[in-house]
Amino acid sequence: MKTILLAACFLLATAEAQAVSRYDPTRMSCDRVQATIARQGAVILRYQSSRVPGLPLYNRYVSDARFCSPGEVRSRAYVPSADTKSCAVYVCKRPDFDHFRRRFLRHH
Repeated sequence: MKTILLAACFLLATAEAQAVSRYDPTRMSCDRVQATIARQGAVILRYQSSRVPGLPLYNRYVSDARFCSPGEVRSRAYVPSADTKSCAVYVCKRPDFDHFRRRFLRHH
């Protein structure tokens, strides 16, 4: 019974991961990129690096913290779009407590 339940959990997780849509933000306006993320909740954006020719970059972008894993927070990021080099979006990431600690200790 445990084996069946575990297998079902893996299948559900795999199906959820495959359900995330993928887009090239450089083929969309910034407003459309943001609207797509807002509508779907989470998407994969894939585009070419501007610094290293031929290097594909990608990440999972979210509309709000509900789409982040436990222990992660929503953090602002920027991607290129068809109409701007810096379209504001959000990613999930673990908080950098060391960075906070360094800033706090430096000022006190």
